[in-house]
Amino acid sequence: MVTTDSVPEQDRIAFWNEAVSRTLVPMEVSARGDGPFDGRMATDRVGCLQVTTVEADAQRVSRTQTLIARSPRALVAVGVQTSGTATFLQDGRRAEAGEGDLVLYDTTRPFSFDYPRRFTARVFQVPRRALGAPDSALRQATGRAIGAGDGFGAMLLPFLTNLAATAGSHPPAVATRLSGMVVELLDTLIAEQSRSGGPDAGTDTAGHLVRRVRDHVDRNLLDPDLCPARLAAAHGISVRYLHRLFEGEGITVSRLIRQRRLEECGRELARRGRAAPSVSAVAQRWGFVSPAHFSRAFRAAYGVTPTEWRDLSTTRQAAGFVQAAG
Repeated sequence: MVTTDSVPEQDRIAFWNEAVSRTLVPMEVSARGDGPFDGRMATDRVGCLQVTTVEADAQRVSRTQTLIARSPRALVAVGVQTSGTATFLQDGRRAEAGEGDLVLYDTTRPFSFDYPRRFTARVFQVPRRALGAPDSALRQATGRAIGAGDGFGAMLLPFLTNLAATAGSHPPAVATRLSGMVVELLDTLIAEQSRSGGPDAGTDTAGHLVRRVRDHVDRNLLDPDLCPARLAAAHGISVRYLHRLFEGEGITVSRLIRQRRLEECGRELARRGRAAPSVSAVAQRWGFVSPAHFSRAFRAAYGVTPTEWRDLSTTRQAAGFVQAAG
């Protein structure tokens, strides 16, 4: 617990500024009232999540570009307004947060909080690297006040409130799992907020990103090393976030890659001609390293072996199988 109670009145703001900067990230704090400043702060950890409760008099807190350059800690934070109000600014947007509202922010870009009177707030911080959301989506999610009745906020706010109340009481294994749940929830919140940001919400929203991934798969089917990890790296997201993107697509990423490869193999094997390639050559061309694995996968998808498929009398018959299998 950090408190200004035992600090001389003339030194309290300097002491508070240092305490806030050390506990959260380096920031500039200035008091808004004329009387003696009073503040207290308590911090706990839940896995990779830091939970800080702040109760203090009216103040203005800002993280400038100069402070970011000196201490570029990459954190994503959620501030929950427990009492009082705050005006939050980041990425050109202004949010008026009242009791029960939350705001999402990124410590690698300038921001400010203005508290016009005494307040209580909880701050939840996670390392930026733990999140799978792309930077463009995160930029669209900041600078907005989210209430308990606003979409995903209805689920997230009670969870964070309960977590803060029990922080520090969990065994390490449980704490790690709980912090992982917070990361998952934050990724979902960012995706929701970036989708609702209007026509200028950026190009890496979930739906657009799924289309980009599908296009990338189609362009790289010949690469035998194409896999979810490669796809995630190519789009600057985590494998976990990539799998979440496809939860509503009715197919996993790995199955999509295999399905598209089998479709191209089927089309090539259905072509008739003197120079028709061998089954093993077609399999290798479209990224199947093992002919035996290819044969099993092909039969499971189309009900016939690759050789039987190639021996069908007409290309139209083979195309019919492709359509039925799709």
